Amino acid sequence: MARRISEPAREIDIVHETDVLVVGSGPGGLPAALAAARAGAEVTLVERFGCFGGNLTVVGVEGMHWYRHEQTIESNGIAREFEEKAKEMGAAVPESQSLSHEIDSEGFKLVADRMVLDEPNIRPMLHRFFVAPLMEGDTIIGIVTESKSGREAILAKRVIDATGDADVVARAGAPVYKTPAEQMMAASVMFHLAGVDKQRFMDGIKADPQTYKDWGGGEWNIETSGKEDDMFSPFLKKPFQQAIRDGLIPPHLNTISGTWGAVHDTGELTYMNLIHLDGCDGTDPDSLTTYEIEGRRQTMLAIEALRRYTPGCENIRLRNFGMSIGIRDTRKVDCLYNMTETDVREQGRFEDSIGIFPEFIDGYGILILPTTGRYFQMPYRNLLPRKVKNLLVAGRITGGDRISHAATRNMACCAVTGQGAGIAAALSVKSNRPLDEIDPLLIQQELERQGGRHH
Repeated sequence: MARRISEPAREIDIVHETDVLVVGSGPGGLPAALAAARAGAEVTLVERFGCFGGNLTVVGVEGMHWYRHEQTIESNGIAREFEEKAKEMGAAVPESQSLSHEIDSEGFKLVADRMVLDEPNIRPMLHRFFVAPLMEGDTIIGIVTESKSGREAILAKRVIDATGDADVVARAGAPVYKTPAEQMMAASVMFHLAGVDKQRFMDGIKADPQTYKDWGGGEWNIETSGKEDDMFSPFLKKPFQQAIRDGLIPPHLNTISGTWGAVHDTGELTYMNLIHLDGCDGTDPDSLTTYEIEGRRQTMLAIEALRRYTPGCENIRLRNFGMSIGIRDTRKVDCLYNMTETDVREQGRFEDSIGIFPEFIDGYGILILPTTGRYFQMPYRNLLPRKVKNLLVAGRITGGDRISHAATRNMACCAVTGQGAGIAAALSVKSNRPLDEIDPLLIQQELERQGGRHH
């Protein structure tokens, strides 16, 4: 049994009060803050790092819309606005396997700054780590943060948990469930390269083009709908297989393989999604410590293999790692409605829809791309946790079964739930009505005004 000490009671300064408090500024939280502000609420956006964007900026996942093809039905709204604003500000390039643009992870820090500062109703609060909820019975009234200034309290009429790991919900006492670590989707350490000879690299890709049916062996055994199999994929596996045969990479690391994002005229090869780490628990700091270090070790093995066996990569060097390991799967919230595999595979429809998402499933060994115009709706009830009042969720923590999570965890879908949550929170404050009594029709009307699609 762990030894314990008693922490003395202390008073904490209330440093701010707000209508809507969004905890976390990733693909779910940033849209939530923007949407709530545009719907007329005073918003505070709390973020533990020094930039907004979460997976886009902190982790370095640049392919937000890599599922887009000619017949894809888009959700639009803030999810699409991220890409368009990045293009406008020179922070995006055409993506290699779709009709989308890859969003530059460093440039998007500036894009997100601009979007936040352009909204007079948003107060940004960076470098603050969520510590605990403030509760009055079963109602959340704010949070405690920790920073260089010590502990501080922020009070709010409505709170949105966009932490990615349901930190607020779990500590507030609402029911959550967590995938067992051995069954979680693999974590990834993202990295970017410099020194690529673009012409030679692309000539090599064209000489030996890879498709989704080549995603076999190691980490990459996948189920498709069949229509994906012959489509081009920026997939790299052969260099690492050769490295294993030559003794450069240990045989048990046959999980090193995956995709690249874009190759630039400047010699950068970005969004290298090659390192996949099974067993990493994103809610356990000891596990995170182990896998951050292991991911960087495996990255250097992958880089050496690329140097030896991939045309154009002979002189590559590491440009940068993401600031943090990328986590796909931890806690999920038990919401008033939890999504199902049938919902995401069979175009689920809901009267209380607060957004749509293309039929894009990526995870747990499944890859289905939205090439035929199919899409599903996200219900408002999926943003409402049980047992705690004045609290909403956004992002990959929304409730659902294993396969539905492989769809809703994707960044653009996180933006859909974030925008819906932000609108609902603002409407709840303005009407002084509980969150579970907000008419979904009003959310839909405001979503339309903000350029989003719900049907």
